Amino acid sequence: MNEVDRTHKAIVAARLYYYQNLTTEAIAHEMGISRSSVSRLLAYAKEKGLVTIRVVDVDEQPKSLAKAIQNHYKEARKVHIVPVPHILGESAWLERTAQYTANYINTIIGSNMIIGVAWGSTMSAISKCVQPKTTHNSHIVQLNGAGNTRTMGIEYASEIILRFAQAYQASVDLFPVPTFFDFVSTKEALWKERSIKRILELQQCADLLLHSIGAVRSGVPSHVYSGGFLEEKDYQELRQYDIAGDIATVFFRRDGSFDNIPINQRASGPNLNLIKQKRAICVVSGLAKAAGLHAALTGGLIKELIVDEPTARLLVNKYISNKKEKCLDEKFYI
Repeated sequence: MNEVDRTHKAIVAARLYYYQNLTTEAIAHEMGISRSSVSRLLAYAKEKGLVTIRVVDVDEQPKSLAKAIQNHYKEARKVHIVPVPHILGESAWLERTAQYTANYINTIIGSNMIIGVAWGSTMSAISKCVQPKTTHNSHIVQLNGAGNTRTMGIEYASEIILRFAQAYQASVDLFPVPTFFDFVSTKEALWKERSIKRILELQQCADLLLHSIGAVRSGVPSHVYSGGFLEEKDYQELRQYDIAGDIATVFFRRDGSFDNIPINQRASGPNLNLIKQKRAICVVSGLAKAAGLHAALTGGLIKELIVDEPTARLLVNKYISNKKEKCLDEKFYI
């Protein structure tokens, strides 16, 4: 075979292989040659520059985003950026972030561990992705109550907790109390009950806490804001105290502080000092959560973060570098 014929056949084989995704066996059948001849033609095409292969290093941008976040927020010791194209939309971002988180925590969770889990849209997505792993003497404990004036929320919260427990063959410790009490005195009285104290003690002894950040406006609505847990007077209080978001239904301001916020006195979620003291993994997905994420990071409430790439990029551009990328619409900015 002369050079011209070889070049022609190499181009034909390359077109079938790279453009039409045919196997070497199918190409061999179509061209009437052996599979080994097809492989040699493809190698020749690359050698002669007839085919160029470009590898897009999707890790490079996520790594630079993670480094920028860690450098700016000193308490953020570990940052995981989940690569996902902006064009896919927030539901797809959440799905991929949830899958990443499920795979990651599978490498952490083991026997004799107590894992505290806050319920919510993000935790629900993660719970659907967790893969079975045998552990012994492990506990999955609910971090905050799920009841409101419409329902006790047991079905919604318990589904999330039970999925984690079933995956890890762990015992379940639900928290059957309201998300927000009507009266501080009611909460204080109930917190003295032995059955409730046992749950609170498990939370305090947890080896790992898993939570997200709640935001009033997000592409995938935070359950606490869409599920009837808050009344108009509560929203007025959130505006009055410049609330940026919540962790396990305990609210924090735009500067990351959470002290002396009245609604927190009625909340069933843990004091956020527990989040700061324990190994806690915060999972965030969605552009509307960027403001709350910035506030929580500023307040030192996050030591380990898992976040989708578009949200991480918005966080860096808006709160760290103060630049807005043209590829993001203005309407996405908070």
